[in-house]
Amino acid sequence: MRRTPGWEKALRYLLMLLVLAVTVGPFLWQLSTSFKGTTEDVYTSPPRFLPAHPTAGNYAEVADIIPVWDYALNSLEVAVASVLTNLAGASMAGYALARLRFRGRAVAGHAFVLALLVPLESVIIAQFTMVRDLHLNNTLTAVVLPGSVGALNVLLMRNAFAAVPHEIEEAAVVDGANVWQRFTRIALPSVRGTLAVVAIFSFMGAWDDFLWPLIVLSDSENFTLTVGLNFLHGTFAQNPRLVAAGTIIAVAPLVVMFACLQRYFFRGVGEGAVKG
Repeated sequence: MRRTPGWEKALRYLLMLLVLAVTVGPFLWQLSTSFKGTTEDVYTSPPRFLPAHPTAGNYAEVADIIPVWDYALNSLEVAVASVLTNLAGASMAGYALARLRFRGRAVAGHAFVLALLVPLESVIIAQFTMVRDLHLNNTLTAVVLPGSVGALNVLLMRNAFAAVPHEIEEAAVVDGANVWQRFTRIALPSVRGTLAVVAIFSFMGAWDDFLWPLIVLSDSENFTLTVGLNFLHGTFAQNPRLVAAGTIIAVAPLVVMFACLQRYFFRGVGEGAVKG
């Protein structure tokens, strides 16, 4: 094996540190700002990263201004429902595309690929009209419905199921297993990593969504967290400490979820990678 020169290794570490600073730096700055008190200037030059007198009062003030925990509960309900519907729908659709033989299978696969190319803004009016005709507007069900089965998740599951050796299912067919038994007892346990990826993607997409809940929800009691945090922005002025605290409250569940599922996530990325 060729030994890596010292300058090349140093360049790699420098690039990794640069990427880390660009990706993680803003989050750490928001975290630091959320603990700065009202007497501390957040616009000092040069910037001061660590708060001089850390305080958790900003988080309590956020809860006083808006019902942040009620909004967080609404977001949690939407995110959990999105995870469950995507796990069920994407896994069944992916298994059908990968293993079952039926007329129009290739067309259905291409339809999911084309769905990835359609921007949300081009169909959002049609989505709103649909939920209004179903009398679901201003409900959390309307927030969940458009993203209940994501096209990307279906493709991930299709490729994960396609990578499972056919010999395993053929042995199950010899033993008399039907399609549903092969799906639940053989296919699903073999793609646990991809299921974790779908769960993370679905949770993050539903938790972070802002535009669609803003359009479909009108009563403040039904607001999700991303929409409710918008009240922290004043018309003529805003407190960056409160905005930072609200941001950390919104991001914390995503960090916890990824930390719990990261082992399955990295394994699942390889299982269900979308191949050309």
